[in-house]
Amino acid sequence: MDSHGNLRLAQQFLDKLRSGASPDEIASLCAPDLDWNIPGDSGVLPWIGHKTGREAISDFVRDTQIMIESVSFDIKDVLANDNRAVIFGDVQSRVNATGKLIDSAFAIVLTFSGAKIASFLMLEDSFAVSMAARR
Repeated sequence: MDSHGNLRLAQQFLDKLRSGASPDEIASLCAPDLDWNIPGDSGVLPWIGHKTGREAISDFVRDTQIMIESVSFDIKDVLANDNRAVIFGDVQSRVNATGKLIDSAFAIVLTFSGAKIASFLMLEDSFAVSMAARR
């Protein structure tokens, strides 16, 4: 796809995340062999780490809906070219098990193959996320 198509797909992805769409509906935007990576302490929250397959995004959506309460999800900018889109924003979430607040800036890098998201890389303050999830 071109940069405009990639920008539309990134926006569609964000719209589905914000609207509370089902995990399978969001996963349908991704390639079956999605490369998923949120670097950080993989022993604390189940969506942190490197995984492969659409189930990674399905699990992420399902687990975050259960384990955290969204306080705010503010998108600052979305940039796209012919291969990828980069989403910049700020997120605040409360971890249900601890009551602690995650407050972090983030960048999500989506790489595309055809009209699907082929890879998802989220960069955030993984130390703050880990600390908020620990009792």
